[in-house]
Amino acid sequence: MLRRAFLATALLAAAPLPALAQPMPGQPAPAFVLTDLDGRRVSLADLKGKYVVLEWTNPSCPFVQKHYGSGNMQSLQKRFTGEGVQWIVINSTAAAHSEYLKPAEQKAWLQKQGAAATVAALDADGKVGRAYAAKVTPHMYLIDPNGVLVYAGAIDDKRSANPADVKTASNYLVQAFADLRAGRAVSAASTQAYGCTIKYDD
Repeated sequence: MLRRAFLATALLAAAPLPALAQPMPGQPAPAFVLTDLDGRRVSLADLKGKYVVLEWTNPSCPFVQKHYGSGNMQSLQKRFTGEGVQWIVINSTAAAHSEYLKPAEQKAWLQKQGAAATVAALDADGKVGRAYAAKVTPHMYLIDPNGVLVYAGAIDDKRSANPADVKTASNYLVQAFADLRAGRAVSAASTQAYGCTIKYDD
């Protein structure tokens, strides 16, 4: 039963998605305004001058569970925020979907996982997710202090939901940030994200 459910999720993740206008690395990141889980306003404009990571999430997704269950996502959050990066977790699951979490529920889940993001927010109308053409969870983005999108895509090169694969994965986000801090061009500015499809409101 669990195997069938996993296979169904994996097939859903690989299914074709409606075309979304893809923001390109090297161009200005789409502006956005979100309300965090505590009701505070956060905007990209307010974060100018800082690196920003956007992480699309859905606690019901096995691929998200891979990175949180292994402690990988929390470790990355602590590592990046420790260097002054603003890390924003976004859940774009539509309110009408069975996997939607209310703000208090999302907050409780993140706290249980020991998440260390700077901000966590819901995007139930999908405006921010669609602006970034976020397709799956997790889908990762890195924005530089000038507001330019410098990386978009997968978290790493191990396209599986197996937590054991984290140890041998090459992390694209870490690589992109290291390139930038060393004054190099990002070696892989765009990759194909993997995970569960985002449940947008049709």
